[in-house]
Amino acid sequence: MSAPAVKRYRRDSEKSEDEEDNDKFVPYVPVKERKKQQLLKLGRIVQLTAEASTVGKSSSENEHEEESTEESWGRKFNISLLDQHTELKKIAEAKKISAVEKQLKEEEKILESVAEKKALMGVAELAKGIQYEDPIKTSWTPPRYILGKPESHHEKIREKYRILTEGDNVPPPLLTFREMKLPKAILAALAKRNIKKPSPIQVQGIPAVLAGRDLIGIAFTGSGKTLVFVLPIIMFSLEQELRLPFVKREGPYGLIICPSRELAKQTHDIIQYYCRHLEESGMPEIRTVLAIGGVPVNDAIAIIQQGAHIMVATPGRLMDMLDKKLVNLDVCRYLCMDEADRMIDMGFEEDVRTIFSYFKGQRQTLLFSATMPKKIQNFAKSALVKPVTINVGRAGAASMNVTQDVEYVKQEAKVVYLLECLQKTPPPVLIFAEKKQDVDAIHEYLLLKGVEAVAIHGGKDQEERYRSVEAFRNQEKDVLVATDVASKGLDFPDVQHVINYDMPDDIENYVHRIGRTGRSGSKGLATTFINKATEQFVLLDLKHLLIEAKQKVPPFLGELCSETEKYADLGDGCSYCGGLGHRITECPKLEAVQSKQASNIGRRDYLSNTAADY
Repeated sequence: MSAPAVKRYRRDSEKSEDEEDNDKFVPYVPVKERKKQQLLKLGRIVQLTAEASTVGKSSSENEHEEESTEESWGRKFNISLLDQHTELKKIAEAKKISAVEKQLKEEEKILESVAEKKALMGVAELAKGIQYEDPIKTSWTPPRYILGKPESHHEKIREKYRILTEGDNVPPPLLTFREMKLPKAILAALAKRNIKKPSPIQVQGIPAVLAGRDLIGIAFTGSGKTLVFVLPIIMFSLEQELRLPFVKREGPYGLIICPSRELAKQTHDIIQYYCRHLEESGMPEIRTVLAIGGVPVNDAIAIIQQGAHIMVATPGRLMDMLDKKLVNLDVCRYLCMDEADRMIDMGFEEDVRTIFSYFKGQRQTLLFSATMPKKIQNFAKSALVKPVTINVGRAGAASMNVTQDVEYVKQEAKVVYLLECLQKTPPPVLIFAEKKQDVDAIHEYLLLKGVEAVAIHGGKDQEERYRSVEAFRNQEKDVLVATDVASKGLDFPDVQHVINYDMPDDIENYVHRIGRTGRSGSKGLATTFINKATEQFVLLDLKHLLIEAKQKVPPFLGELCSETEKYADLGDGCSYCGGLGHRITECPKLEAVQSKQASNIGRRDYLSNTAADY
């Protein structure tokens, strides 16, 4: 027998003599081919088709099949799971999920982890599982000719005034106060204050509130949000009084909660102004209670004893009065929270939930603010029934009527440079500082230099705070120096210039501060001092806020950039705090909140007398 053409080798395993006859030999495999098979085992290349299936096929057919199997590589029974995993990882990497998609997925995960799982409702409602399906019914309806117009007509009005709405069956916008069916006395009172036609937030907001809808109202500072909740509550209270007069210790029917004493006092004065005009025209008296800290509670109790229609309060004093049963919310059907993002934020959430627990039935709930990040909007919706969200401009955006100047000033030169800044515009001028001691130092310096100035901060007596604010509002004083107690909601119509002695730690506070000027359509100027002491994340937020408002960005701000700046076009910045210069993955506010929560774990005593909910 002739020698075989191809030299054969025995298998490595030893065979018994009985098996020798049936022994199979494998052909010699060249080195190149062996290397190929080794790589195949490591998952580095695609598996070739089984040797048996190649028998009788031409080399060209084999090549064709090799190409097709390369594309259809999948899980194979004869390849280890580890090798399959390696190969699948390579396939995933080949697809390369873009950096933007990764960022968005990461942000979604963070938002889910910080989202409140518990609805913003009263403890009793949560315990009993009470849920209201339909909004409160009211007797108000829009004029017939407005109802007869198609939805496309209403959409054109919203588009013209840049009003964005969300919600089911949004009431039609109304372009005049007369169409809102307000009494002649109210129309006359508005005309006296030179308010001739409603602002965009009022065009859509007042009809929605009069129709009994729950509302989230977001509009830039100075846009007239106060009238959106003040006028309807006066109308509802008047209707209740005419149907069945309020008796002793009854009420309030409407409750307005404000974050600061000054804002509560201002809101109370506005309500009294319109109620006074109604009374002068022959309408019944609408009694309003002011319940704030720093003043004797006896004045409020005296009005409550007569029967109160409307109550304006700060959270602390309100909770104290509810706890001591000095007031009840049995007949209260209207709740408004002004600057609501501050109330619902981490510090106030439990207080708000406690206040909700005192209501005895369904209420119409309104939330208003100039800065309300999406996270807080979504959380707030849990407390509302089929809410209407009205947005005029981006939540947290600065007013376009304010010119923003940002200047680099060394820490030691700030006080001296203030005098130079005061020359930019005629008085009145507002100066904001973060710390109480800075407010006192600036006030003292200005008085020494002969400037007519007053100052307010949380450490001052309430009577002194009242006098200072009124003197400034009546233009008896030229300059008001204040901490952030004066930054939210306070209305000083003629202020042309706001100076930020230091940049606040939160960009939302900056937006509120500069919103004290450029109100009701007038122009204003805001000057802000920054230096090396200012945190970089705040400067990045400021930079992007200036870009959004089409303001001049100084070179030292323009040079700053962050790693997440490349994602700036993904949306409205951080979805947690609303800052434009960073994403939620780098949010310092969220980090601070989580650190605080971690440090408080296990500390709260739910059986203590201060834990009213438990």
